[in-house]
Amino acid sequence: MIGFQICSLTRRVDSRIVEAFRLLPVANVSDCMSRMTAGGAQLRPYHSKGVLAGPAFTVKTRPGDNLMIHKALQLAQPGDVIVVDGGGDVTNALIGELMVNTAIQRGLAGFVMNGAIRDVDAIGAGTFPVYAAGVTHRGPYKDGPGEINVPIALNGMVVNPGDLILGDADGLLCVPLADAETLLQATLGKQELEQVMMRDIKQGTLDNTWIDATLKRLGVEVAA
Repeated sequence: MIGFQICSLTRRVDSRIVEAFRLLPVANVSDCMSRMTAGGAQLRPYHSKGVLAGPAFTVKTRPGDNLMIHKALQLAQPGDVIVVDGGGDVTNALIGELMVNTAIQRGLAGFVMNGAIRDVDAIGAGTFPVYAAGVTHRGPYKDGPGEINVPIALNGMVVNPGDLILGDADGLLCVPLADAETLLQATLGKQELEQVMMRDIKQGTLDNTWIDATLKRLGVEVAA
């Protein structure tokens, strides 16, 4: 039934790719995607520290209901990230301390909740990655409907099952599986360029001639 179904995850980004991206800032990956993709500024990390990287195990749920999230916890494989489209509603929490500890026990890589969480002190004291849109003490319903391993969208960022999910203190990003290798090489190149720029900044030799060149191209007169 459309809107109430459980599908299999038939594709996952390779673990080698996951580990390589784990070492790269999300901002640099985003730059290499033309700065056109983001999960939304409201999806913030609630854990104490650490990065998120892993294949997306997607859930689409009725706002405030976590039945299918419980089922996803049973089905997801070690290293998966459970990514939940809860419509951005923060009226009822979708997960809390008990479900986070279940995910840890199962070896999952993290949670992304386009919805609310609770037990924020306990989650914030740990390093298991949890991103969410908000916090509330009100608990969830458990009746459905919902879907597992279907395409979802988080504030315009499309996530297909098995895509690469990345997160750090700057926020969340989805790297399409088909583009992961290309983006990895592009981001490694950007990392090298930024290392050169940082060296030049420290030495006082950074070339900033592009600023005046851009102003001239735009017709802005710079006073002497």
